[in-house]
Amino acid sequence: MRRPAPARTGHLSHARVIRAPPPGGTVWTVATTTLVKGARATRSTIAIKLAMAVSGFVFIGFVLAHMYGNLKAFAGHDSFNEYAEHLRTIGEPILPESGLLWILRLGLVASLVVHVSAAVWLWRRAQSARTVKYEVTKRRHSSLSSRTMRWGGLTILVFLVWHLLNFSIVKVNPAGGATNDPYNLLVDTFDVWWMSLIYLIAMGALAMHLHHGTWSALQTLGLTGTASARSRAKTAGWIVAVVVAGGYSLVPLGVLFGVITK
Repeated sequence: MRRPAPARTGHLSHARVIRAPPPGGTVWTVATTTLVKGARATRSTIAIKLAMAVSGFVFIGFVLAHMYGNLKAFAGHDSFNEYAEHLRTIGEPILPESGLLWILRLGLVASLVVHVSAAVWLWRRAQSARTVKYEVTKRRHSSLSSRTMRWGGLTILVFLVWHLLNFSIVKVNPAGGATNDPYNLLVDTFDVWWMSLIYLIAMGALAMHLHHGTWSALQTLGLTGTASARSRAKTAGWIVAVVVAGGYSLVPLGVLFGVITK
């Protein structure tokens, strides 16, 4: 008598049969370590992307608030310096002078570490899994902002270090003037044409980073599931990029064209 053929196990390519089934019996299967590792890797990737999206939104909130303060330069010397002084005294007497400011700074540093670490992790994972064919196809259908995300992010990081040295931590006046007056330091800095040029280039990099970053974050959060949702996400990316980069660029341009003066 011909022995019955083993029962079919479907298309589970990464499974193995533990024992041969008796006639009419049940086939027991178990997932291999490949499937388990794949599931864990997928969950890790999703978690890292979520961390990157959340830290990115933290930075968007910060740059919008900081832009509001920068634009006070158009209101004149006293208005801008009052805003700068308010940042140092907010939270008193519950907190010491500049206490809340340092809390915000530490929160931003933590978000920066999370954002950069997530970007590096995702880049290394993509590099290890990428093929030449995939790279060619991706470049053909990707935007300029998506292709320059990593270099743009590095440009922004280097600029951020200089920006903090220029206006906050060390306070460097490129024109050689005093550094104890926030408004005058701002005007002196952007009166130097190459300083304004560096700032505007950084704002261009920030615009492209925000454009694709906003879209990518909304995609990670599951807000691009339909054609209309994807269109809204792209529009949101453009709005954030133009508002933030444009708003920040107004100040150096205002100094260069003589609108903001001492």
